[in-house]
Amino acid sequence: MNTTDDELLSAVKTAISTVLDPEFGIPVDGLGLIYDLQIRDGAVSIAMTLTTEHCPAGEVIVGGVRAAVGAVSGVEQVSVALVWDPVWTPNMLSPRARELLGWV
Repeated sequence: MNTTDDELLSAVKTAISTVLDPEFGIPVDGLGLIYDLQIRDGAVSIAMTLTTEHCPAGEVIVGGVRAAVGAVSGVEQVSVALVWDPVWTPNMLSPRARELLGWV
């Protein structure tokens, strides 16, 4: 498949938006968990966090992101790094996530 970098980036972002936090049922990107996304020659690198270092669903969330992105046509490799700086806060929630949580 011939894609432009913009098309691949869009497809990867769409894939990430399908991964739900199992506790909240909200996409991880809406929770503000995705800090950085880089694509180079089909290799995708993602820096993300969790709402807490002791998140019981952490492995499920990271695995979900890795699997969703890995299924995108044109993605050859996926690496996901958990980072803790900056520390996640509720201020990172998207307006839609706030609405879904009833925080508006």
